Amino acid sequence: MFLPSNFTNQAAKIITQMQEKNLMLVCAESCTGGLLSALFTEISGSSKVIERGYVTYSNEAKIELLGVKKETIENFGAVSAETATEMAKGACGNSELNVAISITGIAGPDGGSENKPVGLVYIGFCFAKKNQVRKFNFSGNRDEIRKSAVKAALQIIEAGIQ
Repeated sequence: MFLPSNFTNQAAKIITQMQEKNLMLVCAESCTGGLLSALFTEISGSSKVIERGYVTYSNEAKIELLGVKKETIENFGAVSAETATEMAKGACGNSELNVAISITGIAGPDGGSENKPVGLVYIGFCFAKKNQVRKFNFSGNRDEIRKSAVKAALQIIEAGIQ
């Protein structure tokens, strides 16, 4: 998938800012399938701030690799604020890094419901053990939704490390 050059420019800016602040980032992705991690790792020097990433597409992977509670997924679903929060906390805790971003959502074209439509995305952010989660309702096709989620994640990271 082609990402616009402004995405790469923003990712490079984040890498520079994180280097200056001696911060490390871990990404935990579901609906974006590693797209955010790939964007960062395309940039020379990214290894100074990106130590690892997780693509946890299945519920089992979220539970096993990130420590998302089975009860959280059963009670709220894989696409929920609660799951996004636990994904970010788990990624941060597993790596002992200080910045984590998580993305979980429904990119479509199927998989949506009345309560959780295609385009619903939750992005979790953990920095210095403080957590936040944001809900988005993106529109478009699968690629557009995934790109929108990556763009939003970049904005959250950039704002969060200021």
